[in-house]
Amino acid sequence: MKFSEFKYERLNYEDMKNEFEGLLGTLKAAETPEAFMEAFEKINVFRGHVSSMQTLCSIRHSIDTSDEFYDKENEYWDNTMPLLQVYEVELAKFMLENKFREKLDIPKAYYLSLENTLKSFSPEIISDMQEENRLATEYGKLKSSAKIEFNGEVYNLASIAPLMNDDDREVRKQATIAYNRFFEENETKFDEIYDKLVKVRDRMAKKLGYENFTPLGYIRMNRLDYDKDMVKNYRDQVIEDIVPLTVELREKQAKRIGVDSLKCYDIGYNFKTGNPKPHGSIDELVKAALQMYTEMSEETAEFFRMMVDGQLFDLPTRPNKEMGGYCTGIYDYKVPFIFANANGTSGDVDVLTHEAGHAFQAFCTLKTVTIPDLSFPTMESAEIDSMSMEFFAHPWSHLFFKEEAEKYHYFHIADALKFLPYGCLVDHFQHEVYDHPEMTPEERKACFRRLEKIYKPDVDYEGFDLLERGGFFYRQGHIFQSPFYYIDYTLAQVCALQFYVRMLKKDPDAWKDYVHICGLGGTRTFTEIVKEAHLKVPFEDGCLKEVSAKMKEELSSYDDARF
Repeated sequence: MKFSEFKYERLNYEDMKNEFEGLLGTLKAAETPEAFMEAFEKINVFRGHVSSMQTLCSIRHSIDTSDEFYDKENEYWDNTMPLLQVYEVELAKFMLENKFREKLDIPKAYYLSLENTLKSFSPEIISDMQEENRLATEYGKLKSSAKIEFNGEVYNLASIAPLMNDDDREVRKQATIAYNRFFEENETKFDEIYDKLVKVRDRMAKKLGYENFTPLGYIRMNRLDYDKDMVKNYRDQVIEDIVPLTVELREKQAKRIGVDSLKCYDIGYNFKTGNPKPHGSIDELVKAALQMYTEMSEETAEFFRMMVDGQLFDLPTRPNKEMGGYCTGIYDYKVPFIFANANGTSGDVDVLTHEAGHAFQAFCTLKTVTIPDLSFPTMESAEIDSMSMEFFAHPWSHLFFKEEAEKYHYFHIADALKFLPYGCLVDHFQHEVYDHPEMTPEERKACFRRLEKIYKPDVDYEGFDLLERGGFFYRQGHIFQSPFYYIDYTLAQVCALQFYVRMLKKDPDAWKDYVHICGLGGTRTFTEIVKEAHLKVPFEDGCLKEVSAKMKEELSSYDDARF
């Protein structure tokens, strides 16, 4: 069955409420562990169906935010899902207290997650949750509405990106000016949306008894075995061990592309001969990906054939399409779905590896893990699956980049390292914002700019007023829509780089360990998954120093002259 044939229907709230209550009643009445598990399975099938309808709506709304039908349906789910949280909390309470708990074969991670469910909800915050959903949707629609005029053409935020990395420096500069003009013209709107989001999140946290949103944000991200102090220690190591290397990499980049110093419109342009670009149309790239996954392993061959046959992705960028990319799972059909905005850059291939890494993990667990909550790992663990797949795909880079495959390898490794400080910057900024919710929009921008000078000390925004005042964060959707979901990428990147080191050493167990953790889904915590993969936990002192040294050595083996 193809994705276009998946049936969507709005589920009536009263019907869902009645069914949830009935299933909870059956679960509570169970008199044996066997009867309990039978009832538990039924309630999970129901919860999976609700999730599937909301997910189908969300996917189709993100594909075309101007579609009136799905716009209204998305609004319905934004309002309805918080109402259903009342029953999710009731289920969580009972599961934690039920008399059969010790006799059930349910992973510990599930119960830890349930505890977070209880800590993050109360009926008195339902209206605030609905408001948060509305504001997050408003942000997504604002970005997708961008119509950027440049050289007689009209672009959206994704489609103009290749011009911002053009071989001609003046084209790069003018395209970057045009891109930023959209944010400048909408500065007040972005500030208003974010200010309201910060305030509604702070209000929810205080209603639940927290000092501010920061501890609630960690709980909502389902952090099961680490805290903000461990994260701060990790960020400090990034500043010490990674930031100097990234400054050095950009100094080499400036020499390589022939400029005295990098301006903000040069940062994405890495080679005098141009950035590596995929060769072929989207359909041709998918065909190349099918060959890659067929040759990679039996598991990936079966997985990607399913994705192609089911048309389980929407890749090209289009007007009114939501920005960004994601992978999600559709429980009823036991399949993942990939959403992206392909624009002719190397990022198009990254989608076919990064998001496909998420999708492969979902493929490994959706049919075997019967508890919907455990089909996907927590976010930082999920990103190990995606970012590691990017590196496991290296031996097949020639299928996408032809003679530029080696250039792509250098670009990908360097980009992975340069991302780490930025990811920590985004995380640090959110800690500052939610620890100080009284900040004004101007103070928030000033805060972001101050932190940029720590994590990206060499960035040069000369001539770009909004960026010089700290407005870069407008473009980072996670800050608005998924608070505290960003450090996860950096933690996972450190793990993925460790997998890459094992690949370079031709460790025969690297792929085996990767497939193993994909099959775990959410049945383990983050640090447990990292250890099961035989990797070092990123929080450990010295981990980043070791990764930095090995990647610096690998990059030094490339001769800049051949690029």
